[in-house]
Amino acid sequence: MIIIKLGGSVFSDKKGSPENFRENVVRNIAREIAEFYPEESFIIVHGGGSFGHPEARKYGIRNGLTGVTGETAFKRRKGFSLTHHAMLRASMKVVEAFLSQGLPAVSVSSSSIFLMDSDRVAYGDVEPIRKLIETGFIPVLFGDVAVDLEKGIDILSGDQIVTYLTKLFRPKKVVFLMSVDGIYDGKPGEGTLLFELPAEMIEGLIKRLEGSAGTDVTGGIINKLREAKEIARFSEVWFVNGLVPGRLSGAIKGDGFGTKIVP
Repeated sequence: MIIIKLGGSVFSDKKGSPENFRENVVRNIAREIAEFYPEESFIIVHGGGSFGHPEARKYGIRNGLTGVTGETAFKRRKGFSLTHHAMLRASMKVVEAFLSQGLPAVSVSSSSIFLMDSDRVAYGDVEPIRKLIETGFIPVLFGDVAVDLEKGIDILSGDQIVTYLTKLFRPKKVVFLMSVDGIYDGKPGEGTLLFELPAEMIEGLIKRLEGSAGTDVTGGIINKLREAKEIARFSEVWFVNGLVPGRLSGAIKGDGFGTKIVP
């Protein structure tokens, strides 16, 4: 099994118009996956991109519902719903692109199977995902809003979903598709590209990057590195440029151009 995290900056332009979608890019990614399917099974997890992030920021979903009443609470609940439905629209587009390449992708609503507690996944009902894989489907999950046991509501990042699924399914590889060539020793896309990054050096890199890296409502590259450190305990991890054809295939084969997290 291989888990692929399709970054929001790959399938959309986060700085562009709301809900823009790079259909050709996602079709190319699906075409590369089709080279390995069905001999290899896959789980796809995609981010929010230009779909979920604008609504999440606008309504302050990350602040939760604890201690919030009246009009503010109503607006935040409305924002929760609007963010979720924006992500459903994104997932529909991803699935349609996969179907166009002959892949039996099936959207799985993340907010329906995951519960959070204090900003982390507390529980996930993954049996439907397991059964989908066993019957030959490709489950497509996504960063989403979710119920939080402490805060009421919160943002559930696709990166956290990947970590949770990795611990349970133990895939042989996890591939993060980004809009840059991999992990750099400076701001994303700047400095020197790290072709290999020992897991034990991730914390030091995070400290250097904090305050300089671009962030979004799910934590940006800092969050990805923190999740990658945990994922690397169970699986081989790659960061590659999803906008460049062939990079995903290379990572799957093991000779890709990008960053490989090594033990």
